[in-house]
Amino acid sequence: MMDPEATSVYLDDYYATNPIPDFKKTHSHVPYMSVCLPIFYTTVFLTGVLGNLVLMGALHFKQGSRRLIDIFISNLAASDFIFLITLPLWVDKEASLGLWRTGSVLCKGSSYMISVNMHCSVFLLTCMSVDRYLAIVWPAVSRKFRRRDCAYGVCASIWFISCLLGLPTLLSRELMLIDDKPYCAEKRATSSKLTWGLVILIFTFFVPLLSIVICYCCIARKLYAHYQQSGKHNKKLRKSIKIIFIVVAAFVFSWLPFNTFKLLAIVSGLQQELYFSSAILQLGMEVSGPLAFANSCVNPFIYYIFDSYIHRAVVRCLCPCLKNHDFGSSTETSDSHLTKTLSNFIHAENFSRRRKRSVSL
Repeated sequence: MMDPEATSVYLDDYYATNPIPDFKKTHSHVPYMSVCLPIFYTTVFLTGVLGNLVLMGALHFKQGSRRLIDIFISNLAASDFIFLITLPLWVDKEASLGLWRTGSVLCKGSSYMISVNMHCSVFLLTCMSVDRYLAIVWPAVSRKFRRRDCAYGVCASIWFISCLLGLPTLLSRELMLIDDKPYCAEKRATSSKLTWGLVILIFTFFVPLLSIVICYCCIARKLYAHYQQSGKHNKKLRKSIKIIFIVVAAFVFSWLPFNTFKLLAIVSGLQQELYFSSAILQLGMEVSGPLAFANSCVNPFIYYIFDSYIHRAVVRCLCPCLKNHDFGSSTETSDSHLTKTLSNFIHAENFSRRRKRSVSL
């Protein structure tokens, strides 16, 4: 994967080796990037590391029954935390006007962590969306699959696959000397590598994204039917999917722009007749890159604000003296309530259909 922080160097290296005469004229950087980005990344680092540590601690030491979906949330927080610890390296890189001063090992390692984080995040969010889809659309059938051992197995598989998918980044990233100055950038890509990169990008980002959208469309359709039949909106049911919807929306807002520009850069490399301006691609990646980095720090705050279950767990983790304090019903967003409510609805719906069929006969 090509991470946001070496984008300008990557484009410089790529277009400098292709017959595009206006490259030097189009090359430019976003003004004040070397001043604003170190401040921005430092803020993301401090808030993200603290937020994800608290979230993981709260879920790990939570007493009583735990939700199935918290397994995915904990793994997502761990993925974000591992990525965030590399941010000081990129702060130094931006503060030194793009120079990489921390050596080849950290150049490869930090880029690898970024790649693993992106793949792990999108796969975990896809699994969380599928979990909600099964719980809402097929609640009776989902009991066979929605078990803790299955969730742990899925998370372990996601980590393994993400680590494998990050290997091309580990192999292609290197410390380059350009005008006797060190830069952490991709090796110049061949056509075969660009084709492989395009396939990986489609199947590890755009296909999971499409799956997430389909899951939520089916969920919305089922909930609409439920609301139409019940005559009222179920607040607990609606809240049970709001958290993941917000997290997915934040992920799409953060990663879709960068991956879209990355897709255009790869297509431009494969098809010269579809050439896109290097200045536009460079500007787009430099602007969208920080959004992708920021995604790793926002999730804990989304959970804390919108999920009352995690809100209680975090408060009790930070303030043990409030352990016995009543924060309200602990089942407000529970999986059991969700499955029971939808099961009753589907049973009632099926009974109504059979009754109408028997009357017509």
